[in-house]
This record gives sequence, C-alpha cells and structure tokens, in this order.
Amino acid sequence: MKIGILQTGHAPDELIGKHGDYDQMFVRLLAGLGFEFETFPVLHNEFPESVTSKDGWIVTGSKHGAYEDHDWIPPLENFIRESFAKNVPMAGFCFGHQIMAQALGGKVVKFDGGWAAGRTDYRMGDETLTMIGWHQDQVVEIPPMATPTMETDFCRYAGLSYGSNAMSWQPHPEFTTEFAKGLLAARYSVFDDAQAKQVADSLTDEPLSTPKLVEMVRDFFMAAKQGATSQGTKEAS
Repeated sequence: MKIGILQTGHAPDELIGKHGDYDQMFVRLLAGLGFEFETFPVLHNEFPESVTSKDGWIVTGSKHGAYEDHDWIPPLENFIRESFAKNVPMAGFCFGHQIMAQALGGKVVKFDGGWAAGRTDYRMGDETLTMIGWHQDQVVEIPPMATPTMETDFCRYAGLSYGSNAMSWQPHPEFTTEFAKGLLAARYSVFDDAQAKQVADSLTDEPLSTPKLVEMVRDFFMAAKQGATSQGTKEAS
C-alpha cells in the first residue's frame, strides 16, 4: 500500500541528524507493516499530483498553526477536502489532526489554557494510552461528520474519526521519549521554568503506548484498502 506523507513541518535542525525529520519518523514508526512511503513537503508548496496518486495519506505535525496565514495552508485544506470526498484514506497527527478538522468544518484555536507537553494519558473509551503530547493549539469545535475517539482533561477532542476514510489524533506516536527531551531543550523558551520542569519530569523511561496506536493506524489503512478492493470487485462484476 502506497502512503504519501504530507509534511507540514520540520524537526529542529539540531535534532534531525540523530532522529530524522518528521516524515522519516513516520517511516520508521510504521516500518514492516507493508507500506511504501513518499514524502511531499507541502509546507514548501510541493503537493502530490492528485489525491488519488497514492492509496492513502498521512499529515504530519508542525510548529505552525492551522489558522495562520501561510500560502500552503489553503491548498492543503483543499487537498484534505478532496481526499475526503473521493474516499482516499487520510490519517493526521497533532497539526495534521487540527488542519483536517479545520478543513472539514471544525475550529482550531491557540488554546488559552496553555500547553500540553510531555508524557500524557489519553482516554479512549475504557482504555488509557500514554503517549507524547506537544501542543498549545487544539480543536475546540469538531466537523459535523466527526466522532470524538480520544480525550484528556486538557484536550476534549484529542482524537476524531470521520467514518471509514479519515482518522486523526492529537498525540505524537512518532516521538520517542529521547526525541521529546531534545525537543524540550530546543524549544525551552516557549515554556516558563515551572512548566519546563514539569515536562522534563514527565519524560521518564516508562514504556509508551505507541504500539497500540500504530496498530490502530495499520488497521485503519488496511480496512480502507480492503474496502476499496471490494468496491472495485463489485464495479467490475
């Protein structure tokens, strides 16, 4: 299955050599699951030829806000809407989660409650997943076709499902604890000292729930692929 990575941001320069850029983190995260990847740096206005040129799409995280005035955001929103309309599966993470919601009719703001960063417990029904969170912006109004799937006390809409062809999550499964420590050092200035200490103290070596979300992403794309195959069989018969 061929997955296009819509890259909307870059990791800090001082971390890329050791950890790779955001697109490479997703390639590493989803390695061995039967996917082939190609990156499209949409933040530099390099878009795919069409929404159907790949079997599915991933929208990465970014330091930018979905509501900011960047020339690449309107065409990205158009791409998201067209992908949704044509039933091409798409998964978004952090900024990707936010821009998908905004493009499909929701609202994203710079949250006046401040930042959520470091190890974070996300409630998903009766289950709790612990992953790295790193955001101030969040979705505060969801699109009419979206169903909430994940939440925290800080972030009501930390996960959204759009039926069978789109899903998104606020956490960063592609971030390791080691990378998060480096990110804290690189972007320390966005926090006050007390919160920076709180984030640092949260970044323990306890395991994260990353494998569970990877399984969800795999199952989402594979189910979409099977659905497309079944539809193609029906049309051919």
